[in-house]
Amino acid sequence: MSDIAAFPYTSSSTDLERTYQKVTRKIVPLLFLCYLLAYLDRINIGYAQLQMRFDLHFSDAIYGLGASMFFVGYMLFEIPSNVLLKKIGARKTMLRIMLCWGVVSMGTLFVANPLEFYVARFFLGVFEAGFFPGILFYLTLWFPADRRARVVAFFMAATVAAGLISGPVSGYLLQHMNGVHGLRGWQWMFLLEGLPTVFLGIATYLLLVDQPSAARWLSAAEKDAIARDLAENSRSAPAETTHVRDVLRDLRVFRLAALYFAMNCAAYALSFWMPSMIERAGAVGLQRIGLLSLIPYACGIVAMIWYSRHSDRTRERRWHFAFAVLLCAVALSFSNWTQGSLWTSIALVSVALAAVISSFPVFWAVATSVLRRESMAVGIAIVTTLGAVSGIICPYAIGLIKTSTGSLDAGLYSCSVLLLIASVVMLFMKDDPRG
Repeated sequence: MSDIAAFPYTSSSTDLERTYQKVTRKIVPLLFLCYLLAYLDRINIGYAQLQMRFDLHFSDAIYGLGASMFFVGYMLFEIPSNVLLKKIGARKTMLRIMLCWGVVSMGTLFVANPLEFYVARFFLGVFEAGFFPGILFYLTLWFPADRRARVVAFFMAATVAAGLISGPVSGYLLQHMNGVHGLRGWQWMFLLEGLPTVFLGIATYLLLVDQPSAARWLSAAEKDAIARDLAENSRSAPAETTHVRDVLRDLRVFRLAALYFAMNCAAYALSFWMPSMIERAGAVGLQRIGLLSLIPYACGIVAMIWYSRHSDRTRERRWHFAFAVLLCAVALSFSNWTQGSLWTSIALVSVALAAVISSFPVFWAVATSVLRRESMAVGIAIVTTLGAVSGIICPYAIGLIKTSTGSLDAGLYSCSVLLLIASVVMLFMKDDPRG
């Protein structure tokens, strides 16, 4: 605290706002691009399987297990990756993660049987582990809690942007690159969508700054303003804890993880099975399915940004979260009744996706306020690790259900029930996250 006091900062709140706008322009667009590619490489399997399952004779259960294997690797290496981030910094962590996952994503083109498919997806999860919670922790070094939802919303809008890109691009590659130089369309898709990650990883290492004090593009007064604002916002925080075993004793971590589990079940059901949902509603042709998937993601990106800004402006989280997940539950349930009605199905899928995506920035605004600063990297990693169990269970379970029943209905109803429970749990939480 003595270092902060050494540089008195007396500028107005307008200057502070400009400083945060400057920080946002410098770091958030780069993080946005990184997360966009991460999510693209994660969900493009949903489009690849439309062609891949016939070429390699994969059942829906095999595809679902392969999609789930990503989260096995992700879950096992999430906490170690975030512990390492605190030791070596964001730049080296992002370089390691992005180079490795880009190479594995491209390598998926060589998959020829279920075992190779499972291994590729497992190692994609291993190498991407720590990326999202690491970025969340990184943002807490730059932005106070009352600004965090809108920043996280912009960063997380990358997941929606990935959906906007993945649909038409993947559909085009599957259809028009099929057979070029002896490779199938899905092989070209993995190669061409994984390669940019490698180059962006190198760019991130060169451009990213580990913390405000190391930013050459900030003046001494601006650095002091950020330090004072962060200190002011964390002044009322309770005593810190730094050991993993101490964080594991905190029941708030498990409560957050349970909410995150429910949200992710719905999000992954939509991410991995949306192409199949659009196909069963009556869409014909790989490229058309990809183009129609633009609609839910376009709705989602608008809803997420508006909803998070409204939550920040009203300084209310509990009801915002509960309403969003409840709306998603209703839309998912009704989508089961629209087979053969393409545009009604698209409308309900759009509402479901927009609602669940909008709940994430609000959730993380709560989580990063609840968790103590010194234990935040580990705490976030534990929440995302336990929440990632949904990624293991949900895609595989829905794949098994679809294989045995020929329908996604039971799987989507199950996700709706979890979201209903999540809304009730949040409504019974206190308004003050630290309370």
